[in-house]
Amino acid sequence: MEERLSALEVALNNEMIEHKFYLKNAERSTNPLGKAMFAQIAAEELDHYKRLEELAKVWKKDQKWPETVPLKVIDTAVKSVFGKAAKASGKATAGDADDLAAVRKAIEFEAQGTKFYAELRDKSTDPKEKAFFDLLATIEGEHFASLKDTEEYFVDPGAWYQNHQSTGLDGA
Repeated sequence: MEERLSALEVALNNEMIEHKFYLKNAERSTNPLGKAMFAQIAAEELDHYKRLEELAKVWKKDQKWPETVPLKVIDTAVKSVFGKAAKASGKATAGDADDLAAVRKAIEFEAQGTKFYAELRDKSTDPKEKAFFDLLATIEGEHFASLKDTEEYFVDPGAWYQNHQSTGLDGA
């Protein structure tokens, strides 16, 4: 019980650190894609924080997995945000060194988050708890994949567009 509450405290701390990191980079970035990506993930990390905070409050009070706390988190919209921002920018714009450094740090965050929530899922015996941490692990994994895509875009936007367009070189 104490171990699980301690893990929730770690998760709360991590989600807030990540939220602030993404928010700061959304404000800093001048790249439309970077700005949109960082802002979307910041909002999702804040949602994770709020759900975990509700969970921790009930757990501290009842010493068990809650029956009534709404444990659903919003699904990630990061893939659609990335696609829309990349297409809306109209031109391939590489990320600057700060954008690239931020994306690479974010990739590390999300890899660690995916692993952390998967471990909590795997240690759980309660089906609701297992499903909740599985959802968080999945979303963090989607953030990771989208950030890897963003890294590719920032490094070589022309190649990114060529790899992600539905048309081939033969015009098909």
